[in-house]
Amino acid sequence: MSDPIQHECGIAMVRLLKPLDYYREKYGSPLYGFDKLFLLMEKQHNRGQDGAGIASLKFDMPAGSPYMFRKRNVKVNALDRIFRDALKRYDRMVSKGTINPQSTQSVKTHFEFGAEIYLGHLRYGTFGGYGTSACHPFFRRNNWPTKNLILAGNFNLTNTDELNQMLIGIGQHPIFSSDTQTLLEQIGFDLDEDHDRIFNELRDKGLSGEEIAQIIGEQLNPLEILRRASSKWDGGYAIAGMIGNGDIFAFRDPGGIRPIHYFRNDEVIAFASERVALMTGFDLDAGQVNEVKPGHAVIVKRDGSFDQEVFKTPVRRTSCTFERIYFSRGNDPEIYRERKALGAALCDQILEAIDHDLDHTVFSFVPNTAEIAYLGMLERLRFIRRQQVKEQILEAAKREEVTEELLDELILNNWPVGEKIAIKDIKLRTFISQEKGRKELVSHIYDISYGTVRAGVDSLVCLDDSIVRGTTLRRSILKMLSRLKPKKIIVVSTAPQIRYPDCYGIDMSELNGFIAFEAAVALVKERGMEELLTEVYEECKRQFPLPATEQTNVVSRIYDSFSPEEISAKIAELITPPLPDWDGEVQLIYQGIQNLHKSLPNHSGDWYFTGKYPTPGGYRILNKAYINYFEKRTGRSY
Repeated sequence: MSDPIQHECGIAMVRLLKPLDYYREKYGSPLYGFDKLFLLMEKQHNRGQDGAGIASLKFDMPAGSPYMFRKRNVKVNALDRIFRDALKRYDRMVSKGTINPQSTQSVKTHFEFGAEIYLGHLRYGTFGGYGTSACHPFFRRNNWPTKNLILAGNFNLTNTDELNQMLIGIGQHPIFSSDTQTLLEQIGFDLDEDHDRIFNELRDKGLSGEEIAQIIGEQLNPLEILRRASSKWDGGYAIAGMIGNGDIFAFRDPGGIRPIHYFRNDEVIAFASERVALMTGFDLDAGQVNEVKPGHAVIVKRDGSFDQEVFKTPVRRTSCTFERIYFSRGNDPEIYRERKALGAALCDQILEAIDHDLDHTVFSFVPNTAEIAYLGMLERLRFIRRQQVKEQILEAAKREEVTEELLDELILNNWPVGEKIAIKDIKLRTFISQEKGRKELVSHIYDISYGTVRAGVDSLVCLDDSIVRGTTLRRSILKMLSRLKPKKIIVVSTAPQIRYPDCYGIDMSELNGFIAFEAAVALVKERGMEELLTEVYEECKRQFPLPATEQTNVVSRIYDSFSPEEISAKIAELITPPLPDWDGEVQLIYQGIQNLHKSLPNHSGDWYFTGKYPTPGGYRILNKAYINYFEKRTGRSY
């Protein structure tokens, strides 16, 4: 994705099933779980650059000793800082003799992350600011172990205001900082209710305090707590958490919008947002990693018992397609195949755009995350060309006209040529203070491989994952590509036109931030249809006070007035900057919705392309986004 956007968070959780001595003896370290947490988070560092946090829980700590710990950081390289600083403290205590690394009890007593359970989070901020207070895991503290709660998640809720009003209705005073805080308080309220019910029953039977505390931990039912707490949630979510008594849980929204996976054997149970992190972290095959099912919660009790049950009735699966197109790491075997399929699916449109003239076309990609799709595109183009050559040779053979000259012409000519055109200077420093100077410097964040395109002769096809705002294309990439003086520049997106806001974990909430919306509005104004914009606004205003279940997509009327090709042509016009030294043509090609779903058969979540939201709250957010646009208000619509 050439346009940077905030997106997706990553979660990881590790639950050790053996005593710490087991890992020290088998793996040579009492910090086996801590090391695995770092590896799972490092293999998902693509999912969060705004901050990181980890938490730990120790079993069987004596009264008066802390047993739950948390560390968060929002500085540059937050993940590295957290683990490096923690290990420095550990090494200092070992060197001073405070910790005996051969004694797991010594490690547990003195090192906050010498524990049996670990929870980690990588954050991209989509709500609640960017300070440490908005960084997961979130902690709800209490003197009762069974009332302590730590949560971390990858999610957005569309109805946080409504949920906060529910909390107010039961007498709470919620802090309106984020939907994470809302979830924490909702789950915490039902956790308290369950705890107090069991406590009152046991107290009335005359049991001692120690007996009561133990039985509460055994009888606590995290699944029922999650069922009650989530009854009104609307959104996409994958959340992991732990309770102070040692119970842990991980659960997923009913439509499977956000991903979460797990692995278990007799030593460990581990969770991660991405399957490939678990595969690498524990040296597994793909089939050994399981997906938490939509609408299900995995519960692991303090005694290690494991269960996966429905906590919220599953609905039609709408797993996020952006996970596959861009967000998740491409070395997952399924994602790798899917991205190649996305590139291959564009070939018919590309061949039409270049008039099937492969001899005078150069293929490339930008940014690097588009490389896998680029490989699929080239593979398909070569297959198509081989079929053409085969058919032409067979036809010539029928006529007995196969000659050495003909074979040379067919075999040696008109094959797709791929080049590494764009080079991203990732560490380019932007220290210039004046705004104009900074923009000029940023426009040079990409460089090119000179001499790869024949000036005025070759068309240049450049593949991108997706085009959101078009800003990087306008400010940097097209200027850079035009320096090669191609006959034509064709920018190809493996994703369809992004037309609608996301409200389930991706920071794409303002309509005027989408180049497709900007293009559609420009066409409306060019053709004297401005009254349509007002009509859509009035209908959004009428719908907005209604329950979310009664709201619909009115904004689609703007897009429906034009063909996808008309909008693509207008986008090309809008993103093409003044290029005084080049007079070639810029063309845009977008993936079709049908080809998208054919390439990603198990992931149908496409609301940002089609406006078909998987939950009622999505339509409310869309209407709010259009009202904000029309009234010239900035900021998120959720």
